[in-house]
Amino acid sequence: MTHSGRTFRFTCGERSVPAAEGLLRSQGFAFEPEPFYALARRLVREPFPLGESLAARFGLVYIQDRSSMLPPLTLAPPEGACVLDMCSAPGSKTGLLSRLVGREGFVFATEPSADRLSTLRANLRRTCSANAATAKAMAQDLPFADGTWDYIQLDPPCSGWGTVDKNPKVMELWSESKTAPLVALQKTLLKKAADLLKPGGVVLYSTCTTNIEENERQATWALESLDLELEPLSEPKGFVFGEPLVPGLDGVLRVAEDSDGQGFFLARFRKKAGCSATSGGHVQKRELPGVRLDLASMPGGEGLDLSALPPGEVYAFNGKAFFLHRRALEMIPGRVRWQGFPLGKATGKGKGMKFIPAPLARVLLPDDPADARADVLDVEDTAVLERLFTGREVRFAKGAGPVGLYYRGLALGWLSRKGERLLWSAK
Repeated sequence: MTHSGRTFRFTCGERSVPAAEGLLRSQGFAFEPEPFYALARRLVREPFPLGESLAARFGLVYIQDRSSMLPPLTLAPPEGACVLDMCSAPGSKTGLLSRLVGREGFVFATEPSADRLSTLRANLRRTCSANAATAKAMAQDLPFADGTWDYIQLDPPCSGWGTVDKNPKVMELWSESKTAPLVALQKTLLKKAADLLKPGGVVLYSTCTTNIEENERQATWALESLDLELEPLSEPKGFVFGEPLVPGLDGVLRVAEDSDGQGFFLARFRKKAGCSATSGGHVQKRELPGVRLDLASMPGGEGLDLSALPPGEVYAFNGKAFFLHRRALEMIPGRVRWQGFPLGKATGKGKGMKFIPAPLARVLLPDDPADARADVLDVEDTAVLERLFTGREVRFAKGAGPVGLYYRGLALGWLSRKGERLLWSAK
């Protein structure tokens, strides 16, 4: 595959993109827009690794191969939709889904590996994906009733042949003779996705391989064996696509060898409308083990902007405060152990309990620092941000409570305050 410059996407709100672009340019980065997604960019100058930039450190950008952005964009869930992401880590596509469905939407992401789940959660935290919830689970064993979901993203484990430019040994690791277990798992996951879809619901199947067995032949199997029909995909701008390697699959997308980006395969299936469904079934609830928090009325919450949080509740579990989306509370069966979005810490007990926002919880800051009810530091010079990231303090007016951090009006996060000193405490 061809790579003419690393690609990334902005994760902040659209109104904040010009300021985030300015932050990148102030450190010497140059980039140009990608034609297939308004928030995607291609680097044309990278003076040092983009992951070390201030914009990346604050979670304002997410480095992602351009082809990897296609599955969420071609699933295209509308704002307010609920999406199941069956094989989520490291979270590239999960975060983009979170952006697409918006504040009222919900994304449930699963990952069976503890290490990869940790990476998934860290990426969702950094990109401020407050409308997502995660669970350590094998997607094929999820205990949702049949017919629960309208949208499912399935990007299953695959041989990864399309990433050979980045992973030269992948062809040796997953030679054609070794892919049978992957093919079997992909069928199991496709079957599970078809069961979990409501009639008329959509599943987007994708791989980052060029292997016909994992691509066109899986799509053919799904059409022959499951209650699914193929929905033709239009070709996103800026890519070159090859013809399907199996006849009769018009509408699937295969990123061609001479296209920019990794090799990818995408097929969009819709569950046939005449299929029976259980309408989601009854979700068995359980008493949550944590303590429900009313942030607006507790110490430490008076300076927060709660308007950007999705509908839901905030609970403290062992001193850690999590936002729990209303859809998660309604949909996830009680026997599934899951985690919401981390907002900060809850210290103390009873009426003396105090809330401390997490450094990266910029969702609790207003877009405009002039609207903030908490103390804020609006930085004009990136040298101040570099100082904070190297563990050094910044002097500020003496007071109590955390301070909202902005860069030229762009919300970045929260600083801890100790007397007249401000510190950045995110790891």
